[in-house]
Amino acid sequence: QVQLVESGGGLVQPGGSLKLSCAASGNIFGIYAPGWYRQAPGKQRELVAGITIGGSTNYADSVKGRFTISRDDAKNTVALQMSSLKLEDTAVYYCNARISTSRGGRTENYWGQGTQVTVSS
Repeated sequence: QVQLVESGGGLVQPGGSLKLSCAASGNIFGIYAPGWYRQAPGKQRELVAGITIGGSTNYADSVKGRFTISRDDAKNTVALQMSSLKLEDTAVYYCNARISTSRGGRTENYWGQGTQVTVSS
């Protein structure tokens, strides 16, 4: 089965940097519109950054200029480089993508298990 696995989370001081990675594996035919979401305690899950198959990107206003999303199609991975981290960036970060498993088949939405990012002074 298709699986998304995140890595790179951890504890970091304000102003520090972290790079998250998401690797897709399984019976994959195509990966479309991967993105990163986050969810803080008591809050709804929100889109942090997304990237289309054409390479266009979009970011939440709160992370513009600090986070960068990138994609490596050869490795079936998507990364989120985070810099100038703030206390309010603390959340569980989730990888998400629409994935097809056969030619002409429908795409389905997949989520990773999440990785904790804690920004603390």
